[in-house]
Amino acid sequence: MWGKKEKSSAVGKIDSLIGPNTSIHGDLVFNGGLYIDGKVVGNIASDGEGVSTLTVSKQGCIEGDVQVGYVILNGKVKGNVYSSESVELASEARVEGNVYYDLLEMAMGAEVNGSLVHQSGEEQQKNAVAVRNEQDVVESAVMGYLDEKAPS
Repeated sequence: MWGKKEKSSAVGKIDSLIGPNTSIHGDLVFNGGLYIDGKVVGNIASDGEGVSTLTVSKQGCIEGDVQVGYVILNGKVKGNVYSSESVELASEARVEGNVYYDLLEMAMGAEVNGSLVHQSGEEQQKNAVAVRNEQDVVESAVMGYLDEKAPS
């Protein structure tokens, strides 16, 4: 009613959990629902198949970029957030980076230290591919440099 999209039943489903005493270092790719109560140092992305939801609790922390369809945030993100569907920022949410969204819900007390950028899902996908390609080029250059400096 009133032009709102119906959310899929997978939006509230949790398939994977990162507990409060867990710290993961490295990029994470998932499908379905991911709930973070611990810390992730690395980028988080959904695999693009089906509906994916990332939920970050008040204790949860991410140091890296997030690229997921649905984002529910009540913890901290140090990086950019790219959401092709919706972003919910609860009262304890803290983002140090830009938030790219199609639909945004922000509670009183939530903080974004960066820009709020409205984009459709299609625009975000194009930009995300460009960002990934740029990151791959930089990573290849760094690895090549390190290989050259390594003793033979």
